[in-house]
Amino acid sequence: MSTDARPENLTSETVTPADHEQPLEERGTNRSHRPQSRRFVEFVTSGWGERPPSSATRAPVADHTAARRSALSAQFPGVRLVVPAGSYKVRSNDTDFRFRPHAAFAHLTGLGGEQEPDAVLVLHPVEDGTGDDGSAHRAVLYMNPLAGRDTPEFFSDARYGEFWVGARPTLDEIATTTGIATAHVADLADAVAKDVGEGGVRVLVVPGADESVEEVVAQVRAEEESGEADARLAEALSELRLLKDAYEVEQMRLAVDATIEGFEKVVRALPRAVTHRRGERVIEGTFLGHAREEGNDVGYTTIAASGEHATTLHWTDNDGQVRPGELVLVDAGVEVDSLYTADVTRTLPVDGTFTDVQRRVYQAVLDAADAGFEAAVPGARFRDVHDAAMRVLAARLEEWGLLPVSAEESLDPDNQHHRRWMVHGTSHHLGLDVHDCAQARAELYLDGVLQPGMVFTIEPGLYFKSDDLLVPAEYRGIGVRIEDDVLVTADGNENLSAALPRDPDAVEAWMASLQQA
Repeated sequence: MSTDARPENLTSETVTPADHEQPLEERGTNRSHRPQSRRFVEFVTSGWGERPPSSATRAPVADHTAARRSALSAQFPGVRLVVPAGSYKVRSNDTDFRFRPHAAFAHLTGLGGEQEPDAVLVLHPVEDGTGDDGSAHRAVLYMNPLAGRDTPEFFSDARYGEFWVGARPTLDEIATTTGIATAHVADLADAVAKDVGEGGVRVLVVPGADESVEEVVAQVRAEEESGEADARLAEALSELRLLKDAYEVEQMRLAVDATIEGFEKVVRALPRAVTHRRGERVIEGTFLGHAREEGNDVGYTTIAASGEHATTLHWTDNDGQVRPGELVLVDAGVEVDSLYTADVTRTLPVDGTFTDVQRRVYQAVLDAADAGFEAAVPGARFRDVHDAAMRVLAARLEEWGLLPVSAEESLDPDNQHHRRWMVHGTSHHLGLDVHDCAQARAELYLDGVLQPGMVFTIEPGLYFKSDDLLVPAEYRGIGVRIEDDVLVTADGNENLSAALPRDPDAVEAWMASLQQA
């Protein structure tokens, strides 16, 4: 942590009545011992050289974000739209989690990574055709600019000060990079309130992104307005991401390629994982280190589930042993700097070779995945992908004698016996969020028609818990999931993660080649 974290040696003589009167919210600073004398302040704020000239250039994504804002503008003529990046979230006491902007903000501005905490994008309504790119809105990005070295923030603000976290970009630099006009965040409240009132401009804000910004909006808009209208904005922002543009597809390819490299490192780390008392953590740590080296982070908490743990769908404790003869289910994705993430799962034989029963279950899941790919074509419904995979799994479970009814009867919506061993859905949209477009309407998501540019997962599985008395003992404790990322194309689809082996023979050969290298 920071260099001033060492506690001072306190004695009863150093504690005065004034110490007891210190407000609770200020006591977190007691760990620090920063000089405050006038001479120090004069000294620390002087004697600095000129900053190097700006190297900011317009980002490649800027043209795409402009088109996205125009598409959003067309849905909300005459309405002021407020899209916060969000702020830091406290991890523990006075330490924060690494900042990640809200997906809607990143989508409309192109600012990823750890840019820009507390920033707010506002689309101001103007006369139709007079806004940005001929739209009905003018975008302004309100943010905290670079503080001068003659200000207290420079050396004393542990959350935002340049001495602590590095220099912030200037307003001009952000404007150049994003192609969006910028203003000081201190101007936000007045800008949001302009022309608001009876018969005036309506204001919508993305709910759940930043409570302080929501409060600013609540103070200026009419009392009768509620969050229901804000939900419509969140819905529109999710639906705007259902179709990925060329830049987004490129970022998804980068994320998938980096993820495949991470899986290769995981396979190489398996021998070490076997020797460690918490081998699942070896797998998780291997992938996390790769994601931080090659991208921004992992796109979600890695699942490294060995043996019985693989039958728990979201096993993220990752504190178990990795044993030869068992399978390990690894569900992981690299999030690149633009914040687009992959989401891939492979189920691997720990010692490199499937047993007969493991291969039987694995092949059933692979066949179900392949059926999903066959269904994932333009003009089909999103739910058709799931239905195709379920038909295969139900048939295989009937063949193995596990269903109390026929596969056809099980597939009836009033039955669904086969879902005992796969309770999750087969697909979800993917992009800036691992479960992207989550606020989209059902008629555009579950019942949506597949179109070129959609990116989603195909991830069937079978999970036989070790205490499941309805399956033979040989199946118990086996969990298998195979997950790939699919791009719908004009004439079908593309498996973006196809370079990562899926066929059981190919998986065994791939693992052997990596561990012998």
